[in-house]
Amino acid sequence: MYHKTLPYRIFNIANTIFLLLIALCCILPIFHILAVSFSAKSAADGNLVSFWPVGFTTIAYEKTLNNPIFLGSIWIAVKRTILGTALTLALACLAAYPLSKEVNAFKSRNIYAWIFVFTMIFNGGLVPFYVVVQKLQLMNTFWVLIIPGAVNVWLTILLLNFFRGVPKELEEAALIDGAGHFRTLFSIYLPVSLPALATLGLFSIVFHWNSWFDGMLYINDKTDYPLATFLQTVIVQRDMSSMSFNPVEMAMLSQKTVRASQIFLGALPVMIIYPLLQRFFVKGLVLGSVKE
Repeated sequence: MYHKTLPYRIFNIANTIFLLLIALCCILPIFHILAVSFSAKSAADGNLVSFWPVGFTTIAYEKTLNNPIFLGSIWIAVKRTILGTALTLALACLAAYPLSKEVNAFKSRNIYAWIFVFTMIFNGGLVPFYVVVQKLQLMNTFWVLIIPGAVNVWLTILLLNFFRGVPKELEEAALIDGAGHFRTLFSIYLPVSLPALATLGLFSIVFHWNSWFDGMLYINDKTDYPLATFLQTVIVQRDMSSMSFNPVEMAMLSQKTVRASQIFLGALPVMIIYPLLQRFFVKGLVLGSVKE
């Protein structure tokens, strides 16, 4: 009966319209970028493109996909995202499991928990961090993109709180059967925590894929830039030297169409991965796992 009342219907309609407007604000810029990337030079330079290509052509994508520096940056970004996400989730699981225990089971729990929280509130700043990275000889290496941010305290705290919601009876049953802590973690906690792991994995994927500042700060050679850093130099700094335009291509290509194609290709992997992980974003997976 509550769902049939007039105030609820009015709220439902207004809420739907509001969410549709937000969705359009997110989707329309993507369509515009896609339309510009497939448009002719004159239309793009004259700002004549809205949400449909004008003078359809694929030359911008041909130029972009034939650029070895761009392809190399994609490969570096893929490696960084896969390894960085795997390492972050592994460390988050290993840290969240003991921190999710009660004080009587892990007496130093509060001390370690506050150490983690302290690092979120206070840090030495950019200069000391840069010096540490330099002293560890991570400069101009691939691992400088992964190791400094391998331990994500925020994700660890989110996973810690999810682990606390796992029914204690499951752990007690595993311990009675002779399972140790590692067996309990990998056989009990992780399988029932797939929604949390998928969510945290998506957060980590987006972070690593979109992170550009660390590549610019710690890597000097442009050929070793991850995709986000490469796009920052081309789109924000408007440095097109890596594209190697010749006079014939300059007459046929617009820098706007090339930049638009690079932006769309850079955003495409995340747009593909998100729907695949969305099915895991269902809370309450452990409901019903313990019968009264």
